[in-house]
Amino acid sequence: MTTKSNAARSEVERLRDRPNARVLVIGGGINGIGTFRDLALQGIDVVLVERNDFVSGASAASSHMIHGGVRYLENGEFRLVKESVTERNGLLKIAPHYVKPLQTTIPIFSTFSGILAAPLRFLTHKQGKPKERGAFLIKTGLTIYDSFSRDGGSVPRHQFSGKKKSLETQPELNPGIKYTATYFDASVHDPERLALDVLADGLAAGPHARAANYVEAIGVRDGGVLVRDRETGEEFSIVADVVVNASGPWTDLTNAALGRSTEFMGGTKGSHIVLDNQELLEACKGREMFFENNDGRIVLIYPLKGRVMVGTTDLEADMSERAVCTEDEIDYFIELVSHVFPTIPVTRSQIVYSFSGVRPLPHHDDTAPGFVSRDYRIVPGSIDGLGDTKILSLVGGKWTTFRALSEHLANETLDALGATRTVSTAGLAIGGGVGFPATPAAERDWIARYGADVGSERASQLLHRYGTKATFVIDAVAGSDDDDTRLANASEYSRTEIDYLVRTEHVVHLSDVFLRRTSIAFVGGISGALVREVGEIVANALGWSPNRRSEEEDAFIAELADAHRVHLESEDGSEAAALR
Repeated sequence: MTTKSNAARSEVERLRDRPNARVLVIGGGINGIGTFRDLALQGIDVVLVERNDFVSGASAASSHMIHGGVRYLENGEFRLVKESVTERNGLLKIAPHYVKPLQTTIPIFSTFSGILAAPLRFLTHKQGKPKERGAFLIKTGLTIYDSFSRDGGSVPRHQFSGKKKSLETQPELNPGIKYTATYFDASVHDPERLALDVLADGLAAGPHARAANYVEAIGVRDGGVLVRDRETGEEFSIVADVVVNASGPWTDLTNAALGRSTEFMGGTKGSHIVLDNQELLEACKGREMFFENNDGRIVLIYPLKGRVMVGTTDLEADMSERAVCTEDEIDYFIELVSHVFPTIPVTRSQIVYSFSGVRPLPHHDDTAPGFVSRDYRIVPGSIDGLGDTKILSLVGGKWTTFRALSEHLANETLDALGATRTVSTAGLAIGGGVGFPATPAAERDWIARYGADVGSERASQLLHRYGTKATFVIDAVAGSDDDDTRLANASEYSRTEIDYLVRTEHVVHLSDVFLRRTSIAFVGGISGALVREVGEIVANALGWSPNRRSEEEDAFIAELADAHRVHLESEDGSEAAALR
């Protein structure tokens, strides 16, 4: 356990010094952050608190996709699919630095399989006997899917290929396929960084917008929500006219802490592994492989950051336990890869990272997990001890629809306040997406303009890492005496860059840097030497004592092992990350 600091953080001081607001948002996942940004842009006095780090819960365990949800059509969720496709197309335009078109291929092993079972699943949402969907059903679904995407061609329409052409394109595919279907959705290769951009947009709206991580809502006192700074133990109450509970899978637990018993949530667990397997990476040909396994689960094999991510499961979750990827899930992932690419060996030794989370789905009784609605709803209520304060509990929600959901939730909040919307977030660029070069020529011009201080290659790297907000990192490098010295154990980052992230992006713990401000852990780049190297930079930036720094390093190494199954080996200073 890391020693807590006695010094109050400036973000918390701003809450404590003025412990009132028109709106208090509880929960710093993507939907809470999106709602915070929306309200801040309307000029509303709004506060956001998150009990852990921002975007560290369900939002950090996503499949890195911005997608319409073609399989939701079978659930009859046409409204959600249409909204999702619209938001996917919108995010390609307003967050082009992080959201990119993603070519997706479905291997198909039969022509008519599933036709008789599909109407039963549609009507009852019961899984029944698992059966892979055949070409007829997939063709029907993709045709409907395309019909929702008619905004000038954000992505191409789907294409079907027969066995011969499919194997010519991807020869490592299972020769038992009969067809492949290829369509486009979108990827979000750095979801946590996109969320941090959304948060920064809200904070930039003015001093009426305040946010703090590692601050939890624990009860009701003095007519307000009692919160605790988890770093110092300090407690104080925040009085608000509206409280938005955007705690995701923990919505019921937050309500219980405030004194209201609810049973809104019934999330399911999803896990992923990340493989360092060059043969599998090349076999994907830059495409996500997306298909239904013979047990009815949707599965993806996804090339990402020079690695291959494989997921996901859809299992009942126990909210009293930490969600971690299990041995059975790893066996399942390895088996399913062999189903699609039978000649490519996948072993545990190739796994460099794993992660798991709980989807914020509604309570679903005996509905099969795969058929639980991915749509969202907003439930109003009240809490004893909070007087006339209105409580809005968010149930459901997913990454793709966060902007539309946030708009909906903000509108309900504005109605409760008797306020009106003054700014639309539709079409409003996010963070480093503002002015992001849209053509190769524009990108070359941007790099030429800003590469004088760091070189064109480094400017390009920073542009693709941070969007146009890379200029702030470049300015920090230009003003540093460190001359952009690269990390000795992770040369893709520099000491000044890490220092900048720590000082400007609400870093509280060492894990915040490795797991959410950078992609180092995700790609398997962690070593004991790197933990110590970055620990030194963070300690200097945050004023940690040698003891605090040591405990932070130990705590992060333990978190890697417990939550991500990554164990650091050897004691000779050249440790390597290994998953077991």
